[in-house]
Amino acid sequence: MLVFLKLGGSLITDKRKAETPRLDVIARLAQEIAAAQQADPALRLVIGHGSGSFGHIYGRKYGTRDGVYDVGGWYGYAAVGDAAARLNRIVVAELLRAGIAAWSIQPGALLRCADGRVMQGPEETVALALERGLTPVIFGDVALDTVRGGTIVSTEEIFDRLADALQPTRIVLAGEVDGIFTADPQLDPTAQPIASITPETLAAVVAGLGSSHGVDVTGGMYAKVMQSLAMVQRHPGMEIVVCSGMEAAHVRYALAGAAVGTRIYVQEQAHPVSASTAMRL
Repeated sequence: MLVFLKLGGSLITDKRKAETPRLDVIARLAQEIAAAQQADPALRLVIGHGSGSFGHIYGRKYGTRDGVYDVGGWYGYAAVGDAAARLNRIVVAELLRAGIAAWSIQPGALLRCADGRVMQGPEETVALALERGLTPVIFGDVALDTVRGGTIVSTEEIFDRLADALQPTRIVLAGEVDGIFTADPQLDPTAQPIASITPETLAAVVAGLGSSHGVDVTGGMYAKVMQSLAMVQRHPGMEIVVCSGMEAAHVRYALAGAAVGTRIYVQEQAHPVSASTAMRL
C-alpha cells in the first residue's frame, strides 16, 4: 500500500518565529512513522513537508510565488530554496535517526512550471526510489516557470502531480489541529470538528474555512480543502485525511487507516466537480 504523508509547516515549525523548528515534534513524528512501517512492512511512504517559518518568510518578503523578474527577485528565489532545504535536512536527519531509509529529493531541480502550474515533476525519481525500498522525502520548493520566471510550488501541488503517476491509496495531511472544523478552533471555542467532507457536503462547511495561522504564501486551509477535493474526484478510490500531528500517535493511526481527523473522499455515484469549479466555491 502506498501512502503520501505531509508534515505541515505549521506542525514542524513555529510559523510565527523565523526559522524556528519544533525539534521535539519532528523527533516524535519520526518515531511514529517508523512504528507504522514496522507494524506494516507492506506500507510504502512518500513523505513531504511544508516550509513553515523557513521558506515562507522569504517567499513573502520577495513575492516569489507571484513571479521573479529582476536581480533582487532572483536573490529572493535562491534564499527561499536555501531556507526550504535547511528545514528538509533537519527533517531527514530525524527520520534517519529513527531507522527510516529517508532520501531527500530536491523538487526544485526537477520541477518545471508554466504560470504557476506544474508541467514537469519528480514522479520518475520518486517511483524509482520506492522501487528500491527508499522512503522519498520531498518538500515545498522554488521552481523555474516559463511565464513567471520562477515561482513556489507547495507540497500539496507536488503530491497532486505525484498522485496522477503513482496512485496512492491515501494521502495524510498532518497539521496542528485534528482535522477540519466549522470555524478556526484556535479563535472560536465553539468550533466543531467535521468528520468527513465530500463534494455534496462542501457548501455546508466552506464558510468556516479561512487562511492558516502564521505566514503561508501558498494558501490557507480553504485552498488545501479545495485542492484535496479536486484530487479525490480525479482518483475516486483515494482518500485524503487531515489530522493533527500534535496529538500523540494520530499520524501513526492515520497511516494505518484508523479514523482520526477529517476524511475527504468521493462517495459512490457522486457527481464529479472539476478542479476549476471547486476552486471557485
